[in-house]
Amino acid sequence: MEAEQVINKILSDARAEADKIAQEANDKAAAEQAKVDGQLAEYRRATDVLAVKAAEDEKSHILAGARMEAAKEYLGAKTAILDAVFQKARQKLLELPDKEYRALMSRLLAEAVETGEEEVVIGRGEKRIDQKLIDEVNGQLTGEKKGKLKLAKDKHDLAGGLILRRGKIKTNVSVDVLLGQARNDLVIELAKDLFS
Repeated sequence: MEAEQVINKILSDARAEADKIAQEANDKAAAEQAKVDGQLAEYRRATDVLAVKAAEDEKSHILAGARMEAAKEYLGAKTAILDAVFQKARQKLLELPDKEYRALMSRLLAEAVETGEEEVVIGRGEKRIDQKLIDEVNGQLTGEKKGKLKLAKDKHDLAGGLILRRGKIKTNVSVDVLLGQARNDLVIELAKDLFS
């Protein structure tokens, strides 16, 4: 072989080897690029999942806060309504016609009596509960309950109703206490409804 042919053969072999190396490098680069693209796609999917979860968590947090605010407003509205209702009930009780008021107080007094020997303490401005009413209740008491109730000489600051006193033991049957108990019972029921 001539020198020129040898040189051409060497150049040809070198080109073929260079092409082969270039092809291998391209294949390796393509494989690396595919691997990187796959990792990027996986990272994007993971990021999207995390973003959706974060958005759902934020949405849940916002909704929980909104529900709590709505519950507070609802409770505030119910409280305002209860205030108005119980204020009106108090006013109606205190403004009952004498006959109805005396009948109510007579019934409450008879139910509250423990021994029948208590003193009945009334409010300073009370005109409708008197010894006559107490004597009527004494006539209704039977069994272990003796009919010896008497009107106390001292008076308390009561808007309506009475206090039964036996020594240091007092049973408050005033309008405000009775309405307060009824209100507390109703508030407990409302709270159960609200938070259940």
